[in-house]
Amino acid sequence: MNVTPLIPIGIALALGATGAAAQFVKGNDAVKVLPDGSRKVEVPPAAGALLAKPCPAADAGCSGGGWKMVETPQGLMECTEIYARPTTCRTSTYGAEKRARVWVVKTGSEWKHCSYPDLGKGCVGIRSLPSPVVQ
Repeated sequence: MNVTPLIPIGIALALGATGAAAQFVKGNDAVKVLPDGSRKVEVPPAAGALLAKPCPAADAGCSGGGWKMVETPQGLMECTEIYARPTTCRTSTYGAEKRARVWVVKTGSEWKHCSYPDLGKGCVGIRSLPSPVVQ
């Protein structure tokens, strides 16, 4: 497996071409490949959402409902919320540590939680309660 360092704003970590190669979810419309080969990444919009005070990813008690795996401009991150606000995310430990996780993806214009890094397995709209799976 190739190891890619954290990359600058506007670029996302994307590996492989199968359903879930490493940490990338094939078909996640939040990740766009631009003509120059760089990647543009969207995170779920926080505008209009009723948001509580951010719960920092560094706090042990902040991932009570499982980690939200979100593609961000910095790469795939483990977040305490789907919106990936500052302090709520940390570097992914997927593949190194077993944790309860859900994958936050975009299909068309709809944001979803998926139980696995695969759009065909256990995806529901973000307004529904997710089903975290230890992986």
